Amino acid sequence: MRIVRIGMLGSGFVANFYMEGLKDVPGQEVVLVVGRTEENVRAFAEKWRIPQFSTDLAGAVSRDDVDLFLIALPNYLHRDVAVDLAKAGRAQVCTKPLARTAQEAKEMRDAVRSAGVFNGYAETEVFAPAVVRAESLIRKGLIGRVLWVRSREAHFGPHSPWFWDPDLSGGGALLDMGCHCIEAARYFFGKDVRPIEVIAWADTLHHSTKAEDNALAIIRFENGGIAHLEVSWTSRGGLDLRNEIYGTEGAIFTDVTRGTPIEVFSLAPAGYIVEKADIDVGWTKPVPEEAFTYGYQAEMKHFVDCLRDGLTPRETYEDGYIVNCILDAAYRSIRSRQWEKIEYEP
Repeated sequence: MRIVRIGMLGSGFVANFYMEGLKDVPGQEVVLVVGRTEENVRAFAEKWRIPQFSTDLAGAVSRDDVDLFLIALPNYLHRDVAVDLAKAGRAQVCTKPLARTAQEAKEMRDAVRSAGVFNGYAETEVFAPAVVRAESLIRKGLIGRVLWVRSREAHFGPHSPWFWDPDLSGGGALLDMGCHCIEAARYFFGKDVRPIEVIAWADTLHHSTKAEDNALAIIRFENGGIAHLEVSWTSRGGLDLRNEIYGTEGAIFTDVTRGTPIEVFSLAPAGYIVEKADIDVGWTKPVPEEAFTYGYQAEMKHFVDCLRDGLTPRETYEDGYIVNCILDAAYRSIRSRQWEKIEYEP
């Protein structure tokens, strides 16, 4: 088996989850991590036993001894890094959302398309085992024709300051978490079913931020199907990930964080319980093997295997671009308070 050599671009929250997923993926080695501050990137390299670390992003891009770059950087860096990697002919996978806007996402998609380089959109939701199983049952016709998808993503707010500044992040809870819900809906309906219009609401209900901390949206598909998403940065109790899929012959429900197979009551602090948990005493619901449960392991294995075998991943920059187009239309709807058409270029 040829070893795929990986360069991790970023040393923060999502980069750690990627490393958790990669540790159970055979045939790969993270040979380099690049971060913005030497202290953080050095600590990351020591934690994960990565042989080389650097703060020189341009230098990393120029290296030809890295087979695949993982972009685990803040949203405002995605476009420039992806375009530079494409110009250098480098295979790449980018975290969600692909970009702050559809225009930025289009530039990324067009760059990898023009360069003919391998690209993957790291949308964990559609690699989560429960979601993958649900989709397989849908394709078998178990619930008939899908009519309605309801998806919820919620917690009490992100972990890094840049998330709260829409100039840096591109938006609030809708962009940050709605991207998961949108791609889940596309996955359940089938990517051959085009989303055509959206109506949305958003507001800042609690946090002191210029970005929205709650949002709702309804997406209408060309076959008449509806996707309903609700996202929140004001939801207590830790990460809340749920899907409901209703069809003509049945329904499927997924709940990867609240419907756990283990519950604990403890008077003593338990330490880490689940992503963005508020407390670690009393009744808690630890999520076993988060990297597997959320889809990080499956997506990393998929991208590594596809690169090695010369295959196109099932999530690419094209998918990320479409998600950004839907999000752009949702933000337009928030301002106009009416249905907005979803527009994107093939």
